[in-house]
Amino acid sequence: MQRDRSWLSPVVGLCIVALLVHQLGAGPFLDALRHLDAVTVATGGAIAVVTTVCGAWRWVLVARGLGAELSLRSAVAESYRSQFLNVTLPGGVLGDLHRGVRHGRSGGDLGRGLRSVVWERAAGQAVLAVITAAVLLDSSGMQGLVAPGPAVLAVALGVVVVAAVLAAGLAGALVAVVGRERRRAVADRVVCVARAAWADVRAGLLGRHTWPGVVGSSTVVVLGHAATFVVAARAAGVTAPASRLVPLALVVLVAMSVPLNVAGWGPREGAAAWAFAAVGLGAAGGVATAVVYGVMALVSSLPGAVVVALSRRLPASRERLVPIEGVARG
Repeated sequence: MQRDRSWLSPVVGLCIVALLVHQLGAGPFLDALRHLDAVTVATGGAIAVVTTVCGAWRWVLVARGLGAELSLRSAVAESYRSQFLNVTLPGGVLGDLHRGVRHGRSGGDLGRGLRSVVWERAAGQAVLAVITAAVLLDSSGMQGLVAPGPAVLAVALGVVVVAAVLAAGLAGALVAVVGRERRRAVADRVVCVARAAWADVRAGLLGRHTWPGVVGSSTVVVLGHAATFVVAARAAGVTAPASRLVPLALVVLVAMSVPLNVAGWGPREGAAAWAFAAVGLGAAGGVATAVVYGVMALVSSLPGAVVVALSRRLPASRERLVPIEGVARG
C-alpha cells in the first residue's frame, strides 16, 4: 500500500523558512516588504510578460513537435494560469501538471498533453543548466561561490539532471500506461518506453523546426528571470554590481526548480541566503532579495487568477491534438 507523501514538499519548504527565521530573525523578511514599491512591481510584471510569452512559445513548439495542436494565445493564457497555481499551491509544479492535463483532455490525448509539458519544462531546465555552468565558470569576483567550483557546479547540474530523469520517467510511465504493450514482458515494455521517450525527444525537442526556437525562447526566459532577480536585489537594498548578482541569480533559479517548497517559498530563500553569504554580501541580503522576488512573482502571476475566474464561466477550449504537416516530422 503506497503512502501519500504529498505533505513532504510543503513541510520541507516550511522547515527551510523556519530555519532562516531562527538564524536571521524576521528582519530580512519584513525589510524586504517595506522596500517594495510600485515601480519594482511594475518592472517585474513587464519582464514577466516577455518570459511568459517566450515560455508559452516554447510549449507550442514542443507540443507541435509531438504532433499536437496548440495556439500561442491559448498557451499564454494557460501559462499564466499555471504560474498563478504554482505560486499559490504547495510544491510549485501543480500549475504545470494542471495545464498538461487540460491540454491533453481538450485534445483527447491526456498522455501527449502531459508529455508536452514535461519535455517543455525539461528543455528549459537544460538550457538553465548550460547557462549557469557557463556563467559560473567564467565569473570573476565569485571566489566564495565557486572556490569549490566543481562541487557547486555539480549540485546545479545535478538538480537539472534529476529533473530531466524525472521528466523522462514520467513520459515513459505515461507511454506505458496509454500504450498497447501492456501484455509484453517487463523488459520489452522498458524497451518500448525508451524508444517512445527518444521519439518524443527527437520530434518534440530536436526537430529542425523546433530546437532553435526552444533554445532561443529558453534563453530569453532565463535572462528575464535573472533580470527580475537583479531588480529585486536593488529593491532590497543590495548595491552589488549586476555582474556579481547574475551568477547568484542563476544559482537561486536552479534551486527554485526543486519541487520542495510552499508556493515557491523555501529553497529559493535558502539558496539565496547561502549564495549571498558565500560571496560576502550577507545572508540577510539574500533572503530579502528572495522575498522581494517572490512577491514580484506573485503579483506578476495575477493575470492567471483572471484566467482561472473566466474559465469557470467559459467552456474549456477544444483544441484537437492533430498532426501538423512539416512540424511533427521534425
